[in-house]
Amino acid sequence: MPLAVVADTRQIRQFLDLPARLYHDHPNWISPLDHEIESVFDPQQNPNFQHGEAIRWILTNPQGEVIGRVAAFINNSTPQADPTLPTGGMGFFECIDDQDAANQLFEACRAWLAERGMAAMDGPINFGERDRFWGLLVAGFTEPNYGMFYHPSYYQPLFENYGFQTYFKQYTCNRQVAQAMHESYHRTAERYAREEPEYSFRPVDKRNGEAMARDFHQVYSQAWANHSGISDMTLDKARGLVKQMLPVLDERLVWFAYHHDQAVAFTINLPDLNQVFKRVGAKFNWWAKLRFLWELRQYQRRQPKKMFGVIFGVVPAYQRKGVEAAMMIQAQQSFIDAGYTEMEMNWIGDFNPRMLAVTRALGARIYKTHVTYRKLFDETRPFERCPIIK
Repeated sequence: MPLAVVADTRQIRQFLDLPARLYHDHPNWISPLDHEIESVFDPQQNPNFQHGEAIRWILTNPQGEVIGRVAAFINNSTPQADPTLPTGGMGFFECIDDQDAANQLFEACRAWLAERGMAAMDGPINFGERDRFWGLLVAGFTEPNYGMFYHPSYYQPLFENYGFQTYFKQYTCNRQVAQAMHESYHRTAERYAREEPEYSFRPVDKRNGEAMARDFHQVYSQAWANHSGISDMTLDKARGLVKQMLPVLDERLVWFAYHHDQAVAFTINLPDLNQVFKRVGAKFNWWAKLRFLWELRQYQRRQPKKMFGVIFGVVPAYQRKGVEAAMMIQAQQSFIDAGYTEMEMNWIGDFNPRMLAVTRALGARIYKTHVTYRKLFDETRPFERCPIIK
């Protein structure tokens, strides 16, 4: 079957349009936005091209119909857990239910990465941050959160039959916003209010994006500094992330904890934008932008209404002190007052047992499971799972 590198406008369109044909009978599928997929492969928009490279392919059948797609990439700025195992990435995989077709796509990635000195590949992942387009859905085939892919169940055997092994699992947890938290959280919040006046907990102010970016950078660069596979968070990158969030940010959903006005923890949540985008479509032209603004306004007035947790972090020196408990108790009432009824906490790795314990204390349950697979090019080498965060 012919395999072609995506190199022109027509092939880009074929790459983007394939999922709509594959998922036409999957009512829970929500298309990601075309321009957000394209930004991943645009050196002018994706700063990871400064330290790496990417390629993508489409696969056609003898009749010329596109039946598969995939991308491969190397990001030299991403820390490697094992320096003896340089690892590249593959992602944006979509394919008909055909093992030979899938193998051809996987092999293209493996060969391209091996030629560039890689000894393994992780997938499906993103040529960018872990907050989006990361992992294969293997359980909980419900509507995806914004930034996450929906996959059919037959993708899992396609990956595993080729030789991919589970490197780590990513969980999405669900809870009702008004659900009571563990009583220890309430006791901790009362103690902070009574005995710890140097601590404060408050939502962000959208009018001061610079302060939000600085506070986010302060916490993230410490809370996530030692996590394997996490690239550094510069202040400029933090500013860029905040700039992206501000147009859709509900400031009642983003809370920080401060010690003497120094940010030490955060919980960053957004409205479930996919509940809006599914009414707008993948092609985000000027008309779609107008409709998005109208649909977002309608969604904010609607109940029931879902939010999703983007990221949560506590500076290591303040962990195990109950700071996050006191912050969440205060934030919960803000979420309720804003009219949100359901919350999904996105992207919690099985390598992070401490965070999983926090979600249990919040009364959340695992709702969806994605898997990040790894394929070793030397099959005689012992396979090791992602290291557990201590």
